[in-house]
Amino acid sequence: MKTSTQFVQDMYALKVRHILSVPVTAGNQADVVKAVFGFALKAQSVYVCVANVHMVVEAVKNKKLFSVIQNAALVVTDGMPLVWELKHQGVGQIERVPGPDLMVSVCEEAQQIRLPVYFFGGSKKTSFLLEKNLKKRFPDLEIAGCEPPPMLPELPILDQMLIGRIRDSGARIVFVGLGCPKQEYWMSEYAKHLPAVLIGVGAAFDFFAGTKKRAPLWMQNSGLEWLFRLFSEPRRLWKRYFFTNILFIWYRLRGI
Repeated sequence: MKTSTQFVQDMYALKVRHILSVPVTAGNQADVVKAVFGFALKAQSVYVCVANVHMVVEAVKNKKLFSVIQNAALVVTDGMPLVWELKHQGVGQIERVPGPDLMVSVCEEAQQIRLPVYFFGGSKKTSFLLEKNLKKRFPDLEIAGCEPPPMLPELPILDQMLIGRIRDSGARIVFVGLGCPKQEYWMSEYAKHLPAVLIGVGAAFDFFAGTKKRAPLWMQNSGLEWLFRLFSEPRRLWKRYFFTNILFIWYRLRGI
């Protein structure tokens, strides 16, 4: 039986490879955007995971998260170590597809074709500044909604009113900024109820709103964005990066 990622491979000629047994979509940003709109224009109910080392390691440890990622339509390569690993496997034409950059590219295309988009996640302040900045950069973008949620549990509980709001808005693409793994669980649960492509973009809302700084481009391209974020938020992120980076190397050495 084919997984969602295998169907994508057939439809859009995107390669699907495995890193620590986790399926990852190998391609460039243009190919990913093309696939996203292929789904969105058909109002298909699918979701996209934006993967880095942290997500892959958590998926190895957590069967539920692994299943969620396995059933994603796309699992794009946010982290440079994933790109390097795929290149080591012999995959050509592969590039990093960061969540913030993917969000910008999708918004640019959505503005051109007048496709409504929805933003779910972030604080009230972030949501307000996000929408304000989006309207400046994409004046013709149809923002169907920009909603900061209340405090949510890690495993989602279906909110029928929220489903109704998103459906009624006409949005065909929903950006989700709840952080990993909360946003992946949320997308997996809600995707089946929404005629839209859900894309988990992590901290992209904060970067675009200006509430958090993004690493310089040279650090992004060198695989050091995690280090910049660690110095920016050491108390919140040190355990994540310290343990997941070590585990990633350990798993690779063991050949998992």
